[in-house]
Amino acid sequence: MTLPLLDRIVYGPVRSRRLGASLGINLLPAGMKICNMDCAYCQYGWTRGAARYRGQGTGWPAARTVEIAVAERLDRAAATGELIDRITIAGHGEPTLHPEFDEITERLCALRDRVAPVLPIAVLSNSTTCMYEDVRNGLRRIDERCMKLDGGDAITLRHINGTRVPIATLVDGLVALGPLTVQSMFVADATGRIDNSGDGAVNEWLAAIEHVRPINVQVYTLGRSPALASLQPV
Repeated sequence: MTLPLLDRIVYGPVRSRRLGASLGINLLPAGMKICNMDCAYCQYGWTRGAARYRGQGTGWPAARTVEIAVAERLDRAAATGELIDRITIAGHGEPTLHPEFDEITERLCALRDRVAPVLPIAVLSNSTTCMYEDVRNGLRRIDERCMKLDGGDAITLRHINGTRVPIATLVDGLVALGPLTVQSMFVADATGRIDNSGDGAVNEWLAAIEHVRPINVQVYTLGRSPALASLQPV
């Protein structure tokens, strides 16, 4: 089964294959998945009505509310000697869709600098909002930018990520953002309709990666139950 949607801002720490003991920050409304993609492998299940614009809907936590929640959680961790490797902005949707994303990153970085200056902040994003200057400003404040890129062609992006965002838009946005880590999920389903691990799809992906020129690429496959039950690791 996929994971239940989060009902709070701060969760975990989650044991991450990439990020260690990761204290998660959910910028999405409680219990409501908001995303402009609909990935077949999403651990939170299918997106019900993809977001058409940033800040769509209600219930977004205010920037000050996020800051207070994270500060209280870090204080509790310090009091108990709890080990946290990273603060990770992620949650059950696309965090950069938050209408105050830029301000939130400014507040979180200032908070971190005051109370835990050696603790890195990471973000997991689907890369679709990098064309917005305020989003790029917010992302650049963060120590580790893990940006999704699961394919290099329109068909793969449509089948894997459920998006019609042009690959050129994604690549150009990532190039404009600057130094980053690309995270890429490779999967296949039993029918063969969804498969980004074949030679053709991988070559298109490699061409996109070469254009982006990330500082790291994280290649991985399924580790949790996906939205599409027939999806398999490769």
